[in-house]
Amino acid sequence: MNPKPGPKTDPAHNGPQKHRFAIVIPVYNHGTSVEAVISRAKGLDADIIVVNDGSTDDTAARLGQIADICVITHARNAGKGAAMQTGLAAAAQLADYAVTIDADGQHDPADAPALMAAAADSGRALIVGCRTGMEQSHIRYGSRMGRRFSNFWVWVCGGPKLSDSQSGFRAYPLPGVLHWGAVCTRFDFEVEILVRARCQDVAIIEVPVRVHYLPADQRISHFRPGLDFLRNAKIFTRLMARRFADFLRKSAKEGLN
Repeated sequence: MNPKPGPKTDPAHNGPQKHRFAIVIPVYNHGTSVEAVISRAKGLDADIIVVNDGSTDDTAARLGQIADICVITHARNAGKGAAMQTGLAAAAQLADYAVTIDADGQHDPADAPALMAAAADSGRALIVGCRTGMEQSHIRYGSRMGRRFSNFWVWVCGGPKLSDSQSGFRAYPLPGVLHWGAVCTRFDFEVEILVRARCQDVAIIEVPVRVHYLPADQRISHFRPGLDFLRNAKIFTRLMARRFADFLRKSAKEGLN
């Protein structure tokens, strides 16, 4: 199924909607959970784009049995950020906002209308779903500390001051997000894009959303705390260096005036 541009209509007014939304779901070996996520997302009345990022389980077969979705397949695993960028580019042909939902079932698509409403009211802001309850004791200590670390460094690097910079449940303005200059292709994409957005003077708004974590023996996560910590540290270092260089250029320019 290929993306086909065309405005949806608002049944109440029999005319174009103020905003057109698409759902983007990056998938990597989520065969056991992706069907349920897509099923719930179908209630949102939005085009659904699924990016199969080189899955090696039965994800492709399961996706092939689901009607009325657009499936884009990477021949090999390129990373969540790469899958996101593929999905966002496809969504830009269909909509002016993309709501991104993780395939592991932690996000409840029933919360997506809250992100959509915030997007519609905001102009062209980036909407971030702030997961509630993430500081509770049943959430792994490493996850809690990782989120705090990320929140702090996103802010230090010139990004927004957020309470959940690692949330993947978001509404991105299209095609704007494609031109913010993000280069990361893994989980670090989601923190980098926040700083890039702020550098483009894009407003960033948090909306509370629920989060559902399966028991550890059922959870499908490709986040690797050690490796992804190093990747985040690398991009934060790069962003800090750029911010410092911008500061020096600005200071030099002011000194010449």
